[in-house]
Amino acid sequence: MANQILASASVGKPAIIVAAVLAVLILGMVVTCVVLVCRRSADSRRKTKKFLVKAALYAFLTVMAVIVLFPFYWMLISSVKTLNEYNQAEPTLWPQQFQWSNYALAFTGNLNLGRLFLNTVIVGVVSTLLSLVITVLSAYAFARLEFKGKNILFAALLATMMIPGELFTVTNYITVSDLGWLRSYSVLIVPFLVSVFYIYLLRQNFMQIPNELYLAAKVDGTSDLKYLWRVMIPLASPTLISITILKMMGAWNSYVWPNLVANDLPHRLITVGLRGAAFKDTLTGLTNYPAQMAAVVLVTIPLLIVFLFFRKYIMRGVSRSGIKG
Repeated sequence: MANQILASASVGKPAIIVAAVLAVLILGMVVTCVVLVCRRSADSRRKTKKFLVKAALYAFLTVMAVIVLFPFYWMLISSVKTLNEYNQAEPTLWPQQFQWSNYALAFTGNLNLGRLFLNTVIVGVVSTLLSLVITVLSAYAFARLEFKGKNILFAALLATMMIPGELFTVTNYITVSDLGWLRSYSVLIVPFLVSVFYIYLLRQNFMQIPNELYLAAKVDGTSDLKYLWRVMIPLASPTLISITILKMMGAWNSYVWPNLVANDLPHRLITVGLRGAAFKDTLTGLTNYPAQMAAVVLVTIPLLIVFLFFRKYIMRGVSRSGIKG
């Protein structure tokens, strides 16, 4: 989404000025530190050199943070600009006049943002729940059950991760077209229920659970499904939370496949609607970019909230799945 913002908005002279000021500040810090190094004793030089390295590191991180955060800042200020100000030859870094009606226009205009939100939530929630069931059962089978060809089958599944997903677009389209699934919820949910990466991630987490627990449960007469539900799933909850969040975010951000197979209003997802012609004036042919930016802000907010509140679960789940022992 940041790439779309950068592509649709030219930063112009103000961005060049900001970059020049940052460059001058960094150069001044470096020159000052070099002078201090030359004037001091050996011990002081070592301390100053350490300070110089740390200062350069923080300066680099500051510049990178500005580069990463500037598209989001541009999205926010553009969402409250007027169309005339946005179309000026020289972009402004602060709105001359705040137009909050852009947010109301995102809901009341031709975009029908409420319907797009509903479609995306339906597809995201259903596909996430079904994908979790398939992922848990598959990961448990590869981690605990013994059957012929298990390692070969698992290696073959991992090998499919090296194949770009775009190569399956044509064949998947032909398949769903023959099944009559075009322009339906099924075509948005079924083709992406199985994720080899999520199976691998959860399987690695299951492998860390001692096998003695499984053997003891089998001695007590516990079935595999009961052991999975009572023992494995609670112990692997951080990884399951990570998979849930990542799967939901993937469904929320998907664009190419939904745009290809379900671009009608009853099934259109929010990412497809944002890139459509809903913001174009039929009389003038001009696109209302401030209203489009306001819609982008509303779409981005749920993802930011999910990431801010659940980022520790994502990091914990991924780190636990990557360490065995």
